[in-house]
Order: sequence, then C-alpha cells, then structure tokens
Amino acid sequence: MVRNLGEAGFTTEMNLSPIKRREKPGGFPFRKYWPYCNAARQMTSLQMDKNNWSSWDQLKWRRRLETFGKDDRPVIATGPQGEVDAVCDLGQLTDKGRETTLALGQRLRHLYVDQLGFMPKLIANADMMYLRATPLPRALESIQQSFWGMYPLTARTASFSPPTVITRTPADETLLPNESNCRRFNQLSRAFAQRAAKRWNDTKEMTYINFLISKWMPEQEDGSHDVAVDSHPRLCGIMDTINSTLAHGPKTKLPSNFYDTKVREIGDKIAVEEWYSGYKESQEYRTVGIGALVGDVVSHESGMMRSVLDESDDYILEAGDEDGGLSQGRSGEQRIKFGMSGCHDHTLAAMLSSLGTFEGEKWPPYTSHLAVELFRRDDAQELKKPTSKAKLSSRMPSFWSTESTESTMNDEGGISGKATENLGNAEKEKMDGYFVRLRYNDRPMTVPGCRPQGKHLDGNESFCTLEAFKAICDKFTPKNWKEACTSNLDKPFFPATPQDAGF
Repeated sequence: MVRNLGEAGFTTEMNLSPIKRREKPGGFPFRKYWPYCNAARQMTSLQMDKNNWSSWDQLKWRRRLETFGKDDRPVIATGPQGEVDAVCDLGQLTDKGRETTLALGQRLRHLYVDQLGFMPKLIANADMMYLRATPLPRALESIQQSFWGMYPLTARTASFSPPTVITRTPADETLLPNESNCRRFNQLSRAFAQRAAKRWNDTKEMTYINFLISKWMPEQEDGSHDVAVDSHPRLCGIMDTINSTLAHGPKTKLPSNFYDTKVREIGDKIAVEEWYSGYKESQEYRTVGIGALVGDVVSHESGMMRSVLDESDDYILEAGDEDGGLSQGRSGEQRIKFGMSGCHDHTLAAMLSSLGTFEGEKWPPYTSHLAVELFRRDDAQELKKPTSKAKLSSRMPSFWSTESTESTMNDEGGISGKATENLGNAEKEKMDGYFVRLRYNDRPMTVPGCRPQGKHLDGNESFCTLEAFKAICDKFTPKNWKEACTSNLDKPFFPATPQDAGF
C-alpha cells in the first residue's frame, strides 16, 4: 500500500481581464469598466484606535473609481449601464472569481477533510497550514476565498486565531516567472516571444484571425490594423480579453467574431508557444523562470521524507506562531500539514512545461490548480526497492509552497541539500519506496523521464520515484536564483540544440 504524505499545490486566480484598460482608438469594442466586483461596496481597513499600536478597529468604506471626463474633468467611472458601485479595478478578483475559488476551497474540504480525514473538521487556528500569495491583490483574494471555502465560519472555533498569509516583495518573488526582476529571464522571454512573432505573423492562421477581428484593431506603427503576436494590443492580450469576457456576463461581451472557434484555437496555440516554448526547449529558461520554485517543492518533499524517517523534526518552519515567533505554532505544531499558494496561469504552465507534461495543453483555464503529491509505501522504511502491484490509499495529502528565494534546501547536509548525482548509495536508499505524482486540474500527469522501468511505481507511470523526480528537477534548480538572473547576459538566447524538458 502507498500512502500520500504530501501534496504541493498551486491555484490560479480568476481575474479581471485585461490587466491594462484597452482604449478604443480603432473601435476596439472592450468595456473599460466592469460591474462585477461587489466587494467594492463593502471594503474594510484596519485603523489605529489609540496613539499606539495596541488597539485597532475596522473602518468600513465603499470604493468608487474616478477617471477623466470631458475637458479632462474628473468623473466617476461607470459600468455599461451606468453602474457606479461594484466597478472593478485593474486585475481585481471578480465576483465570478470569488465564486470559483470559494468552490475550489469547498472541494478541498470535501477531499481532505470529509473523504480522507487528513485535515480536521474543526480548527482553533491555522498553524498547520502554509498560505502564500504573490503581490498581486487577486492572488491574495483567491487564497482567502479558497481558505474560506475549506474552513468556513462553522468549521472554526469561536477563539480561532487569524491565519498567517506569506507574501514577498516583488524582487524576491519566485511564485511566478519574475520577468521584471530577473534580467536574464527577461532577455530569454523576449527572445522566444520575438521568435513566435516571426513564425506566426505572416501565416494563413494569422490571416484568418485578421479577416474576422482586424477591423476593431487600433492603427499600428506601420499604418495597418493587423493583429499580430507583437501588435498593440498583442495577440495574447486579446486572447486574455476573449477568455475573460467569456467567463462573465453579457454586459461586457465582445462581438461574436471574437468567439469564433477557429480564432480561439489558433490564438491559444500561438500564445502557448510564445509564453511556454522556452521551458520546453531551454534548461536555462527553466532555471531562471521557474527553477527556484520547483527546487523548493523538491526540498519540502525530501524534508517530509526525512521527517518520516525520524531524521529531522524541523524540515519546515511554522509560519503561524504567536507574535514575534516562527519556530512552532500556537498549539505546539511544528510541521505544516497543508499549504496552498495563490499564483497565476504562468506559474502552472511553466512548472508543467518544465517537467515535460504540458505538451498539447491549452492555456490554463481560470481557477486551475496543480498538485505535486508525495506518496510512501507502508513498508518503505524496510524496503530497498518497491515491490510490484502496490495498492494505493490516500493519507496525509497537503499543499506545499515555496520558502527560499535562492532555492537553497532546508538542510545543507541532508538529501534535500544535495543534487541527486552527489548522493551516496545510503542516501539514495532512503528514497526507496517514495513516489511523486503531478495532478493538473485533477488529471494525473506523467513526467516523460519517469516512464522507464524502475523510475515509477509498477503499473502506474504517473507515480514517479522520488529519486527520479528529484534528479529531473535538480537539473534546472538554481543554486542561487538572483545570481543566475544576472549571469550570461551576453550569451546566446537559444541553446544550440533543444534541451527537452522532463528528463
């Protein structure tokens, strides 16, 4: 029997698209202000109640957006039917986004609380949970809604302590490919995007898209109104708008030409190539783009394994301690049992592409989630190698998130702190009987490098041995992410030959 020891999971947000408001100089039929954010009617902020930080209260307020009117006079922004309240700010989590992330949390509760009995039905604190979000507000809002779905008020005691949510400054963020703060990744991503433009701009596929929607495009620098990979707006931005308007109400729908099935299929294929082909072809792209995050996931898996072997009792620090403390939780909890990270479509697709499991996939749908599960055979501590036809059971699943900026491992001297190729036989034997599985939107994914015999659970290739999975991830885990981001700035952008992902 194989037991589930841990699950590293990441959920995307349901956001308002586009992130930038699209003007209409060429007749682009996009509604600038959407009336789908009812949270704006009832905002709350903490306020200091005394002349020190010892007493705080909440101020309830309503937010309205202001914009330019006639002769640049300030006017209140309104929705398609004159709405002044519930108007969304840029990239804000919409009502539909809150609905779907709440539902995700409810599904997590059904699986991990009701079915598997791993997480408790009633909690007095969230010390066993690791919650993290990127700096973008909608990612934080997604995590909060998912947490609320998993543990609603009725599942928390009256004395429930506020949960801790981890965030980072943009310069240290590894929970998404950080093009803004990693110079080498910025170079590489632009090079691959430009390659996609050269491949697709003068094709029959792009001609088809232009035949249907170019009449709504603003004038480009060359005087045309053509849609292109690198047009303004870019094709990927138009696709983002199409997908987002499809997910919301009729008030903000585009003309029917934008929803043509072939337009959507072509646009999705090109956007996926533009954004994610680098992860499939270049080890350096994987390293600076998503390697730090993947390395941290492997670190946590190895730490979980070590804790089972009683080698360590502190493979991950508790994040929800009393004020000023980090070592353990309010109830003495030292081990995170469940972690959940609010991230973005780029995060999920980058991880899957880097592990060779995104071939033929479409752009991640809203509220997608990715789980990285760690399993252990019941007799793993007694076996040197797993026996065949092992049965599976579910126990102790959880979500993990990242912890170290430079993807340094939890212990420099342990298994998680060394590349697999540098491990001794005794250290490798400790990983016998442990398996890793990826689940993308509840679909098991198979890492190609785990298909050979001996690198997966007999009878199921989606269960990769921990040793094989770690070895694959080690190849693109940076020893120092920030240093890697400032290296090779004068080197070629593309490898001499494709460096296939997932091996």
